[in-house]
Amino acid sequence: MADSLYIANLEKDSGKLVVTLGVMEILSRRISRIGFFRPIIPGDGKGDNDIELIRKRYNIGLRFDEMAGVSHELARTMIAEGEELLLFREIVRKYSEVRKKCDFLLCEGPNIVSMSEAFDYDISIRIARELGTPTLHVTNGRNHTVAEIEEDIAVAERIYEQYQCPLLAIFVNRIDPDLLGSAEAEIRRNLWNKPYRLGFLPEMTGFSMPTMEEIIEALDARHFSGPTTGLQREVHSIKVAAMSPVNYIDFLEENDLIVTPGDRPDIIFATLGAIASRNYPSPAGLILSGGMVPGPSMVRLLDGIDDLALPIYLVSPDTYTVAQLAGEIKGILRPHYEQKINRALGVFENHIDTTGLEQQVIETTATTMSPLMFEYSLFQRARADRKHIVLPEGEEDRILQAAEILRSREVVDLTLLGDEKVIRSRAATLGLKVQDVTIIDPTTSPLREEFIETLYELRRHKGVTRDYANDAINDVSYFGTLMVHTGRADGMVSGAVHTTQHTVLPAFQIIRTRPGVQVVSSVFFMCFETRILVYGDCAVNPNPNSEELAEIAIRSAETAAMFNIDPVIAMLSYSSGTSGQGEDVERVRQAVQLARQRCPELVIDGPIQYDAAIDLSVGTQKMPKSQVAGRATVFIFPDLNTGNNTYKAVQRSSGAVAIGPILQGLNRPVNDLSRGCLVADIVNTVAITAVQAQAVTVQCAKSQGA
Repeated sequence: MADSLYIANLEKDSGKLVVTLGVMEILSRRISRIGFFRPIIPGDGKGDNDIELIRKRYNIGLRFDEMAGVSHELARTMIAEGEELLLFREIVRKYSEVRKKCDFLLCEGPNIVSMSEAFDYDISIRIARELGTPTLHVTNGRNHTVAEIEEDIAVAERIYEQYQCPLLAIFVNRIDPDLLGSAEAEIRRNLWNKPYRLGFLPEMTGFSMPTMEEIIEALDARHFSGPTTGLQREVHSIKVAAMSPVNYIDFLEENDLIVTPGDRPDIIFATLGAIASRNYPSPAGLILSGGMVPGPSMVRLLDGIDDLALPIYLVSPDTYTVAQLAGEIKGILRPHYEQKINRALGVFENHIDTTGLEQQVIETTATTMSPLMFEYSLFQRARADRKHIVLPEGEEDRILQAAEILRSREVVDLTLLGDEKVIRSRAATLGLKVQDVTIIDPTTSPLREEFIETLYELRRHKGVTRDYANDAINDVSYFGTLMVHTGRADGMVSGAVHTTQHTVLPAFQIIRTRPGVQVVSSVFFMCFETRILVYGDCAVNPNPNSEELAEIAIRSAETAAMFNIDPVIAMLSYSSGTSGQGEDVERVRQAVQLARQRCPELVIDGPIQYDAAIDLSVGTQKMPKSQVAGRATVFIFPDLNTGNNTYKAVQRSSGAVAIGPILQGLNRPVNDLSRGCLVADIVNTVAITAVQAQAVTVQCAKSQGA
């Protein structure tokens, strides 16, 4: 197997970091000890954005000095003094040291930014040769014709051949999106017999644009009013406001940065008015130049505006100088820019054959599964047959943040429920892009009458009247559930704000259970560093009897298998095997017998204690003949009290990621969230719901075929 990969370029602004990020996303799912290394880092070597981004996102357990080779300044000095051989030796030494600490090492070559006349333009490839790593080359296709791209590829080929450096792939990045399809087809046709992989990525509109945060940092601007955090909104254009307000606002465009002298309160008023008006675009921020501070009345006015969405900053230079300096600032991919990171990953994963690349880089079989691996497989499966998920709590910040991630990664199609004006305004305040997410207000939707009649017909035998149904439809949980029931959505995820009962009761009443399912239950996916376990039932059934426990075990095994977890089921109790007696133990013992009778193919055992189920040495002592002891992947708890407390205790004490509860047994998927859930929990639960919806589609197809 390959144990390292080098990413190189020969041109400026190739967007190499986007490729690095995409490759790291692939590798981190398959390799537990992955490292990152840069042979030459910019400046004096005290910091590097790329290293910090990769280290923080993928929790790489290496120090900065281990991941950094030599500084640009030192490398330039050594080459200028004719010590190139010593430079390469030092890079090889540091590479070899860090290589010992990981199973796979991803290397990113130095940036080509006219570093110095001391550097040859092909130094990055020469470093790759010295390290002996296979290389993925990135070339810049921006504003290039097909002929020019092919010439750049030919130049790269010659250099790799010259240095006898193994070339694994060439990715052409930043191609005009309108030309991507035709350019890719022509280049593949002309270069069909090449021994390396070809990949093509489009230019991402606005990706290299700076954010407000980057501009105010570069200008050393001082805060005056408005938000001081969450300034990751991209600035598309710099506008100098020198006209009267009446004329100025006609030139205003979305995501503009306005530069105006500090003694122009009329411009401040006009900008605030544009933000408040639905008829004008919303700028990204306002910079007041000339070192002039608006008067006390303006300060008081701005202080009295709640949730002021306009960041206003002060600088000393004149307006022209500030506008010129701001226009020269380029955006970069920083560690905390989740919005840009997810956009980059979404583009990479949707244009590159990640499965083929992964197999080419690492010719081995994974023996462990990390939370990132699990998330990756979820996203890949969800994308394979994209489903439509409704999120009833559309006005909640975490839901909005999750929605942006899910859409930028193109995992699912989404509908948010709530007041559209409120949702759009809140998303804009948070700097989120959810323009392509459908928003429905249950109180005004044209679907109301149909849903009222549907709910009435489904529940009138329980005494539900049309008046009651009319009121119930205003509830986002009922409205969302009816969207799923009528096929307007494939699944629903809620519970970030509402209680479990508020989320699941409409599903029990309307969607109901699948044929043959006796009880709806739930599981949590417990994501540890090296494996994924399934815990059930930790959220729904308080005191299940033997038949219900058997049902929970069978459905949990189905859920585990659905997500490529081999179900080995431990029916938990306070005793193992025949060591204990009592009503609680007998209930578990009977459940095992019932589950075996209903599904003889299940690998199931119990009663068994948790330590005997999870630890092979303990399991061998307590139940030496058991196929489950020490090997369990699915843990069925005897009651809700035990299950709920155990999963929370394990989660908090071990640092495991708990995804769920995931409901099982319904005709269509509806899943609950914890009210303390994180954005990542919402994202993963939505992806799981999408995969469950795919299973429903497959089952329906089989039923129709039969």
